[in-house]
Amino acid sequence: MSNERTTAGGGMENSFGFRKVAEGDKQPLVDEVFHKVARRYDVMNDLMSGGLHRLWKDAMVSWLNPPKRAGWRSLDVAGGTGDIAFRIIEASGGRAHTTVPDINGSMLGVGRDRAAKRGLTDNVEFVEANAEDLPFDDGAFDAYTIAFGIRNVPQIDKALSEAYRVLKPGGRFLCLEFSEVDMPVLDRVYEAWSFNAIPRIGQIVAGEAEPYRYLVESIRKFPDQRNFAAMIEAAGFERVTWRNFSGGIAALHSGWKL
Repeated sequence: MSNERTTAGGGMENSFGFRKVAEGDKQPLVDEVFHKVARRYDVMNDLMSGGLHRLWKDAMVSWLNPPKRAGWRSLDVAGGTGDIAFRIIEASGGRAHTTVPDINGSMLGVGRDRAAKRGLTDNVEFVEANAEDLPFDDGAFDAYTIAFGIRNVPQIDKALSEAYRVLKPGGRFLCLEFSEVDMPVLDRVYEAWSFNAIPRIGQIVAGEAEPYRYLVESIRKFPDQRNFAAMIEAAGFERVTWRNFSGGIAALHSGWKL
């Protein structure tokens, strides 16, 4: 399969990294990857981003700016390890309630353990669920966040439609994802690092290279900033914009349900 990026017209549903797979086959393959990497997931994010993912996630929650009032509810999709949920709760002064749906039980197990250790079990709920078919009522949440998860969803358009559905009018959508580097030289350096070093580091750190090869390839296949913004708008969101981090290595997309 081509290593070219997909467009707003789709294509990720049949893409497992650079391999073309039959419809319906991607989700089990992705599940297997995350069962394998769950316990080392945040360590590998450090390695894949040079530790910058922590700053990007802080910036995401800062832009969200959760209010310090009771009753405000957010949904952090594909956030099984709790990384974003815990930040949101902390930024709200412990008043927000965050629900974390993730399709992968191993990732959720990590998140539940971390929440218990932090004493946050009253503020966060972990639910095994599919981003393409969320088990929540229409207009149930004030905010929807997803960080480094949407490129692993087979049918991204369905996930975006679900995001729109479960948000209240006036609700905020934020998506942090690896994207297209827009700086000369950095793009070549980052690509060489990604494809050569990360799978080798994965072999050393987690004992397997293949899951990390998929993660790197999935980044390269994901739509660029403009095409992904078009997909968000097609789902019904307004005031869609994005901010690049670290020369476009990651991008934070925002939209509103108005």
